[in-house]
Amino acid sequence: MKTSQVWRLGMGDMQILPVARHRPPSKRPTWIIVLVSMVSLFLVCAYIYPPQSRNACYVFSSRGCQVLTDWLPPAPTRELTDEEIASRVVIREILSASLTPTKNAKIAFMFLTPGPLPFEKLWDKFFSGHEDRFSVYVHASKEKPVHVSRYFVNQDIHSDQVIWGKISMIDAERRLLANALRDPDNQHFVLLSDSCVPLYKFDYIYNYLMFTNISYVDRFYDPGPHGNGRYSEHMLPEVEMKDFSKGAQWFSMKRQHAVMVLADSLYYSKFRDYCKPGLEGKNCIADEHYLPTFFHIVDPGGIANWSVTHVDWSERKWHPKLYRSQDVTYDLLRNITSIDLSIHVTSDEKKEVQVQPCLWNGITRPCYLFARKFHKETIDDLLQLFSSYTAL
Repeated sequence: MKTSQVWRLGMGDMQILPVARHRPPSKRPTWIIVLVSMVSLFLVCAYIYPPQSRNACYVFSSRGCQVLTDWLPPAPTRELTDEEIASRVVIREILSASLTPTKNAKIAFMFLTPGPLPFEKLWDKFFSGHEDRFSVYVHASKEKPVHVSRYFVNQDIHSDQVIWGKISMIDAERRLLANALRDPDNQHFVLLSDSCVPLYKFDYIYNYLMFTNISYVDRFYDPGPHGNGRYSEHMLPEVEMKDFSKGAQWFSMKRQHAVMVLADSLYYSKFRDYCKPGLEGKNCIADEHYLPTFFHIVDPGGIANWSVTHVDWSERKWHPKLYRSQDVTYDLLRNITSIDLSIHVTSDEKKEVQVQPCLWNGITRPCYLFARKFHKETIDDLLQLFSSYTAL
């Protein structure tokens, strides 16, 4: 009896569970999976194969490559050599050091020439009346010039032989910089050849160079035979092919950058030893690659990537066009001073044209302050035209 009561109580207290109903399998959001997969694949590809040009960057964002790289994990970096660490410390200290204030800031005009300077009379006219705002240095590698301008007398520095295409050209540039840096008032340093002429009056050039915080060092990336085709793997690990750059040697640089060039031994030694005509069957020209590569590695944002000295390479020869007397006209000079785009053309089969605006403190301005290559016979024509073509 008791047992049956227990049984009834147990049965009565039990809750009847609802029977589970069969449901069809839910449909997964396939489009979300596909979208996530595509985005992931895009980011992986962008990380492995980053855009190689600024134009490609703007496909992704109006702010360029920086936004894209902000999304991605940092690229793996190699361990720096002892020499690189030391070099970067020195360069960082130079760039972060405050400049010694000077009441008489000057431009150092450094002339690299094999001998006489055929345009001294023109430069004399250019310098006249501005004696406290410039200094002159002359490196004559073959023949000591006889000067006709008072501004050039006793301005010759100790010079050595210069061979085109070899490191001796860089040595001469560094020698000029060393002498010019001895004067603490020299704040900007312009490298000029014996065939260079000014395109503007002194005041315009002085203000153009002194009132900006960049150096005008020419630099572009050339994947062709006259660019990366000259690269040697012996420059590794400090100089990688992706950093190997090209540009004209005629620079204009601020004092900090001039000190950096003199302080550098690491990158200089790489180009001294492994960038020379005939090495490994290549024609590496040190003065076309050393400074563009050096600044691209150590301070890429500190240079303009174009030179303020105009050169005409339209003839596609080893040397630029030489202007003769019949070429020198008012229209020629005004056309040069109207150029406000810097153009580089790669030496590979694509012949890619790389164009950038010449920006001075963010404002489009004419690119060129000087021009070459003028034959000595043009001196009278240039003297006659000087007042008209330099007038703004």
